Amino acid sequence: MKKFIIPLFVMISGSIFSQVSVGTESQDNNKWTFGGGIGLGFGSNSAFYLQASPRVGYKITDDLEGGVVGSVSWQTSNYYKSTMFGVGPFANYYIARSFYVGANLQHYFINYTDKFYDYKVNEQETALYLGGGYMQRIGGNSFMQLGLMYNVLWKENSSVFSSGLVPNIGFVVGL
Repeated sequence: MKKFIIPLFVMISGSIFSQVSVGTESQDNNKWTFGGGIGLGFGSNSAFYLQASPRVGYKITDDLEGGVVGSVSWQTSNYYKSTMFGVGPFANYYIARSFYVGANLQHYFINYTDKFYDYKVNEQETALYLGGGYMQRIGGNSFMQLGLMYNVLWKENSSVFSSGLVPNIGFVVGL
């Protein structure tokens, strides 16, 4: 399975990069933006993690963007498996196309199975992420975003997430 997944992600990321970096100046009149991120991780006990978060935005002004972001993640190991879906609105304010501040409200649907104890949980949780970061132009009207967000609704003993702090890397086309 790993022999199939890793080359697949290399091809997908190469395809995304080639489409992202082509951005043309003639699209300046288009107010729609597209982007997102992909995550992949491996760990001990045959742990595997895959995450995708597509986003669609609309430029309200040259510096303010609002839209919808979704996320889906799969985690598995020898001891557990988990699937999580999330969706919600976001807003970003851009400063000189080098920095951004943003807010993102996500409502998550979580399905968790503990393989060792045969324990299953279906939960829902809402997260409000506030933060910002740095933007690097990668071609035309395309940018890579490096940032840090904090879930202000996170509570240590009642959340499915281990921390409220979330680093993020993503791509945006159309700014």
